[in-house]
Parts: sequence; structure tokens; C-alpha cells
Amino acid sequence: MTTELTVLALAGLWQVAQFVLMAVPANIQLGPHKTGGPRDGGLEVQGMAGRLHRAMNNHFEGLILFTIAVVVVTLGKQSTAYTETCAWIYLGARVLYVPAYASGIMYLRSAIWAVGFFATTAMIAAALV
Repeated sequence: MTTELTVLALAGLWQVAQFVLMAVPANIQLGPHKTGGPRDGGLEVQGMAGRLHRAMNNHFEGLILFTIAVVVVTLGKQSTAYTETCAWIYLGARVLYVPAYASGIMYLRSAIWAVGFFATTAMIAAALV
């Protein structure tokens, strides 16, 4: 398995961890009646639980692009030390993004997000060269 696929698997596990990190405070805040019900009107979590929910959803969005990058690099047999490094940078940025977002640190979370986004973009570009 390529390094990029390994990092993709780890990013998937990180998504699972984010779900748990979000679900616990969301269930405490909303209660089992709301979270166990039909969720009509959605789940409106606030504060830390809300930020963790948004961070989790943001990773779903980033994971789509990162998956594309990994598939292109892997199937195109374009894996290099550069694309491997980009993959690790993406995962590191996603891990750092959660506490930055959860603590409400303005601008830092956006900078961390940008690092992961550009690392993913660089992987795709590298596969084309």
C-alpha cells in the first residue's frame, strides 16, 4: 500500500474520532430524546459541541478532495517523496484544525485549513507533472 493510501486510511479513522468527539458533547447538550428522535429540524448544537460538529463536517468536505488526490496519485503511479509529504501535511493539518476550531481561535484555524488544502492541491498538481 502506498504511503498516501495509508494516510487516507488514517484520515478516515480521524473522521471517526471526530464523530465521537462531537457526538458526546452534542448528546449531553441535546439529550437522548432529541438525538435519538427523528431529528426533524436538525440538530442545533451550540458552543463547543457546535464547533466540533462544524469541524467534523469540514473534514468530510476536505476528505473528498484528499481522496481524489490519493486516488490520482496512486492509480497514476505518481507517488513520490513529495506527494507522501503532502499527504502527511494534510493529515497533520486536519488533526491540528480540530482543537484550533474547537477553542474558537480566530484566523489560526483558517491558516491550518489552508495548509491542508494546499497540500492536497499540491498532490493533485504533482500527479499531473
